[in-house]
Amino acid sequence: MNKDKTNLSGFAFLALWFGAAISLAEIFTGGLLAPLGFWDGFKAIVLGHLIGGLILILGGYIGAKSKLPAIMSTRISFGTYGSYLFSLLNVLQLIGWTAVMIISGGRAANTLSIALFGVDNITLWSVGIGAMIALWIVLGKEGFTKLNVLAVLLLLVLTMVLCGVVFSEQSVFSSVSTGEMSFGSALELSIIMPLSWLPLISDYTRFAKDKKSGLIGSFVGYFVGSTLMYTIGLAIALYAKEADVGSMMLALNLGFLALSIVILSTVTTTFLDAYSAGVTLLNVFPQLNEKKVALVMALIGLGVAILTPIEQYENFLYAIGSVFGPLFAIVLSDYFIFKKEKIEPTLALHVGAFVVWAVGVYLYYQFIKLDFILGSTLPTMMCTAVLFILTKKVSEKWILESK
Repeated sequence: MNKDKTNLSGFAFLALWFGAAISLAEIFTGGLLAPLGFWDGFKAIVLGHLIGGLILILGGYIGAKSKLPAIMSTRISFGTYGSYLFSLLNVLQLIGWTAVMIISGGRAANTLSIALFGVDNITLWSVGIGAMIALWIVLGKEGFTKLNVLAVLLLLVLTMVLCGVVFSEQSVFSSVSTGEMSFGSALELSIIMPLSWLPLISDYTRFAKDKKSGLIGSFVGYFVGSTLMYTIGLAIALYAKEADVGSMMLALNLGFLALSIVILSTVTTTFLDAYSAGVTLLNVFPQLNEKKVALVMALIGLGVAILTPIEQYENFLYAIGSVFGPLFAIVLSDYFIFKKEKIEPTLALHVGAFVVWAVGVYLYYQFIKLDFILGSTLPTMMCTAVLFILTKKVSEKWILESK
């Protein structure tokens, strides 16, 4: 493969992550913030995405500098066997996301197709979306870059039209909090979405032609796209009084335009999930072919989507935060504070780091119970990092080495 073609520009990263952010998951999750009213919900969205986006880019920096995929970089702190565990957990969450996105896209497209064409077949729409995701994977990094930029430019136009319709309804802006949701809960739902990409971002920033432009492009693309989608979801939910994405779109009377947004946005986002599932599995089985494994992951996700009603994913988001927040708090602390930037080939398992991670998972759910104003992810990562730093010298003795 030509090296120049695998090195992506800052604009390619902006398009990649803007396309990833334009998704039904972002619209739906933004709609969950409706009980706060528009302006308080908007504040939670912006602040949450700033916090989550900055954490995301710190993770992306490791990939841009070391050229390591995201999950493989966990070997720095946890060792080879530790990274295997996180690889399997990441594959599970990526298959889960693939299934969530396919069934959500299929259901929303089906709701619209019933109104537009009288066609009622969720499975058909899901399979069609799965086939387009497979096409994105088959094209590879060279082909998908051009196709993705084209798709994202079209999505940008469609999204601007969507914004014009949604924000023309002035009553949305005067809505106030109902008291059914705390600011901390809304903030957490805004932080978790960028955090869910943390185990993936280095899979792409490792191909950056220039570290600075790649990271800036990634941050701007995702922050603008996701903040916009959350805000649109919030506004539509306040306008339509409905959390179902297909019904929300139907309420706007956008017809074929809404259907195009649903299908394109699902494909550009879910491609990243399936592709990264393949990259992650190579950390455990390096002899496998990246593209073929990604295709298999997409097929498994499609199967789960068709057979399992997985689209209710609020608890799924919390599970992602509980696992990967503490994990990357340790990796980032090791990398940036202790300057541990390389994998030690003889480190099989860092038991001390693993224990601190387990404590971090426990703390996450305690912060959820407290309904903390800063959410759960940020205080959990801070506490985990502090605990890891304080126990670093002692825990260095708790390691298993390979022969």
